[in-house]
Amino acid sequence: MTTYAALLRGINVGGKKKVPMAELRGLMEGLGHEGVHTHLQSGQAVFTTGRGDEESLADELTRAIEGHFGFPVDVLVRDHAYLEAVAAACPFPAAELEPRQLHVTYFSASVGAERFADIDPAAHLPEEFRLGDRALYLYAPDGLGRSKLAEALARPRVNRGLIATSRNWNTVVKLVELTGS
Repeated sequence: MTTYAALLRGINVGGKKKVPMAELRGLMEGLGHEGVHTHLQSGQAVFTTGRGDEESLADELTRAIEGHFGFPVDVLVRDHAYLEAVAAACPFPAAELEPRQLHVTYFSASVGAERFADIDPAAHLPEEFRLGDRALYLYAPDGLGRSKLAEALARPRVNRGLIATSRNWNTVVKLVELTGS
């Protein structure tokens, strides 16, 4: 049995794509997953299963959500070891920063620096980003809502062909904790 986190992109934001967490838990339990619990209302669910891999579990959950709620939702599934490795590899001094200043964008596949070639890092200072394993770390000292670099990183041409979903550092750490227990 492996414990995973399902990361749902773009739900319960501004009254759109409403996915009540109790319904999501029931849906996942109906798929045969165990120990299902959710974190916050923004699309994190932790579960245990003995079948499948990250990609097949994400595909299954994507189809089930669309079938149940009537709209598509991008889903990434990541196991504890991956989530822990991403947190440990953070290139920024996470312990010294406010959690609102540090974010991780999880990608459905590996990304290379060429995707970001048209973004001038110097033009966005003191904001910075670094690439990791299917992840991007963003340091935004004034928070994500005011980040011009976050806007540039979210452009469709940068993320073309990928599922990408971001979490603040508090959530990154919490997911490691929840999938490890």
